[in-house]
Amino acid sequence: MTAIGAVLLIMVILASVSSPYFIDEYNLKALIRDLAFIGMIGIGQALLLLIGELDLSVGKIASLCGVIAGMLMVTAGLNPYLSLALALALGVALGSINGLIITKLRLNSMVVTIGMAGVYGGVTLVLTKGKAVTNIPDVIHFLGKGNLGPLPIPFVFTLLVLTAVLFLTKKTKTGRYIYAIGNSKEAARILGIKVDRIRILNYAIMGLIASLAGILYVARLGSSQSSIGENWPMNSIAASVIGGVALTGGIGNPAGALIGAAIISVIQNMIVLLGVNVYWQSAVSGFVVVAAISFGSISAILRERKQRKIKIDVEVKKEKMEAE
Repeated sequence: MTAIGAVLLIMVILASVSSPYFIDEYNLKALIRDLAFIGMIGIGQALLLLIGELDLSVGKIASLCGVIAGMLMVTAGLNPYLSLALALALGVALGSINGLIITKLRLNSMVVTIGMAGVYGGVTLVLTKGKAVTNIPDVIHFLGKGNLGPLPIPFVFTLLVLTAVLFLTKKTKTGRYIYAIGNSKEAARILGIKVDRIRILNYAIMGLIASLAGILYVARLGSSQSSIGENWPMNSIAASVIGGVALTGGIGNPAGALIGAAIISVIQNMIVLLGVNVYWQSAVSGFVVVAAISFGSISAILRERKQRKIKIDVEVKKEKMEAE
């Protein structure tokens, strides 16, 4: 955490030197507002990575829940806040469906969530026919466009999500179980931990966070669009891994995902400020994702080698003691 925080600080300093517009108040608020969405999804993704799983359908859950919220407000004429609450409940349901399929059928999380992303994305397109839902009530626009003091409202929600997730993982029995499951599902079952129940809970929380992000993005745009959250799955995984959460599970802190998201956001912001060709933006973002995942794998390999070396040294010392 300290090392990655230092990396972020260095990047901010370099960005400030490279472009005078980086420290402009308008740019910083826009940067933090963008960071809020990647960070929020990254925190939820970190919770899944701690049990050695992931969710690639988060972007489609966000867009579907955003579209449903928009249609309930605009087409059905429901109270905006009731519509948002129903959309959040839908997010929990969709996340739970992912978890149930993965746990009950004993399927790979990546394969299932890729498939479910297609399902949720297809439903969104059927509902919208590819068109945006416009005329979102002005009363909720502040959720995406407003500020609380110097902080954009979406970032305030991100901090609230981080606080809740940190409390869950660090202060509760369920949090200890999450780390235990990430280290070894079989060992956790032997200890009497309800492994599948906690896995489903994590997917439900991920669904809730994704729907919240989708709703806030709708409030920011003033319309519900099927394109919401297209890059969130990969960026959220990269943010978590950059922040020190292991892909293999059981290692890391969800707070690191927010720092990782900040690094990704700074890189993307600098690409824009430096006038890099728009086509290179996608390439650079993809490179950051691959580099982050590779770094996580390399760290795991080095950690395993170190543990193996320690084990061998202990055995050698034991043999010498027995020989003497």
